[in-house]
Amino acid sequence: MRIRTDIAHNSRVWNHWLGGKDNYAVDQQVGDRIAGMFPSIAEVARADRAFLRRSVSYLAGEAGIRQFLDIGTGLPTADNTHEVAQRIAPDARIVYVDNDPVVLTHARALLAGTPEGVTEYVDADAHDPDLILRSAAATLDLRRPVAVMMLGILNFVLDTDQARSIVRTLMDALPSGSHLVLTHPTLEFGGEGNREAMAFWNEHATPPITARGRMEFASFLEGLELVEPGIVSCARWGAPAAAEVPQFGAVGRKP
Repeated sequence: MRIRTDIAHNSRVWNHWLGGKDNYAVDQQVGDRIAGMFPSIAEVARADRAFLRRSVSYLAGEAGIRQFLDIGTGLPTADNTHEVAQRIAPDARIVYVDNDPVVLTHARALLAGTPEGVTEYVDADAHDPDLILRSAAATLDLRRPVAVMMLGILNFVLDTDQARSIVRTLMDALPSGSHLVLTHPTLEFGGEGNREAMAFWNEHATPPITARGRMEFASFLEGLELVEPGIVSCARWGAPAAAEVPQFGAVGRKP
């Protein structure tokens, strides 16, 4: 896949909001315009990353998970899934999935795991869960519990029924004790600036994005046992005193 530098791309704009340098001028321009409309966007990005740290810490610690399937990896930054998991469980096995050539190049160069564990990368699209599962099976034992990480990914699957189908395909292939970790933007709070920023994104950046309400978000977790505190702003999962951001977060366990 050719790397396009003529249009802003999600992984690179997100990297810009997180203070990274793996982005182009077009990403910075669009990211800054959105930040002008919705000044809290960098806070959303940081909250999503902090949610990843807390949820993976819980999974590798209290829940005893040793296998992670991180779909939509994004550009490497501090405290990636394998770093958090392997600090707690050095033998943890992590498979990262992305189809952005910039992400894959950086991931292979920078995401090195512990000697005891395994860190691998799969070039696949979130819209193709069967390919993801086949590829992940080369590294993960899908007969044992797996944590499926989909942070800020289902918002790029515009059809809600298709998004549910992707989640079902993934979770149906995994045993009891597996977990699903989700974040997703919402317009239920965040004000008019949030709406304007999302509309601007869909006119000037790629891929297109959609927000969803609590009920739609909850439908992705049907059949799973919600880990406390359930569905909340991702900033408040494991940090109840934090200020809300307009991004849902939740962890569900397959019974």
